[in-house]
Amino acid sequence: MDRIPHILVVDDHREIRELLAQYLTQHGLRVSTANGGAQLREQLQVSAPDLVVLDIMMPGEDGLSLCRWLRASSRLPVILLTAVAEDADRIVGLEMGADDYVTKPFNPRELLARIRAVLRRAQAPASGELSPETPRRYRFGGWTFDLDRRELDAPDGTAVAISAAEFRLLQALVERPGRVLTRDQLLDITAGRSAELFDRSIDNIVSRLRRKIETDPKDPQLIRTVWGEGYALVASVEALS
Repeated sequence: MDRIPHILVVDDHREIRELLAQYLTQHGLRVSTANGGAQLREQLQVSAPDLVVLDIMMPGEDGLSLCRWLRASSRLPVILLTAVAEDADRIVGLEMGADDYVTKPFNPRELLARIRAVLRRAQAPASGELSPETPRRYRFGGWTFDLDRRELDAPDGTAVAISAAEFRLLQALVERPGRVLTRDQLLDITAGRSAELFDRSIDNIVSRLRRKIETDPKDPQLIRTVWGEGYALVASVEALS
């Protein structure tokens, strides 16, 4: 018998927590709730949820701070609940490592569909074709990229900080050297599909990553733009382990 996925709903509004817990339970999920960061941490001490639904606008420690903390300490999938209408603000959450978001007010059916989609991605290799033996360290253009340590080292050995979104995008590229990835594919891999998320966000992530790894970001030699299609890592990639 398949294990029932465990969802942790974090929201400071009791009515929303109870509504979501009831709805998700009725649709075959196991649900725990928390009213903020303190209860979230307590829940993580006693259980291992498969996904966190996290409200952004909470008093004290807000959802973005909690998302950053979760991503720094685990790979636990996160879906943000946000009342913010600006695309730029939603993208900040995705760049902090959230897998998807739903804008309030929302239809619980939409949230359920997004939860199931994120769980499917979490249980499958990013490309749908990579095996468990996929290398965990790579070298390209003199750079060293360690997936387990989540570290990117420059040719001179200096560690370079990258965001969660930049990490996912670079991982997608080094695991598929020479292959053109469309913006839709990169959105799926780096942030999860979101109907309102503009393709331009991928361009922004690529631009920021280029500023960190390219000798001349205006004339990129590692990550090339394939006009009308997407992006490709054209540097030679060596699997180290």
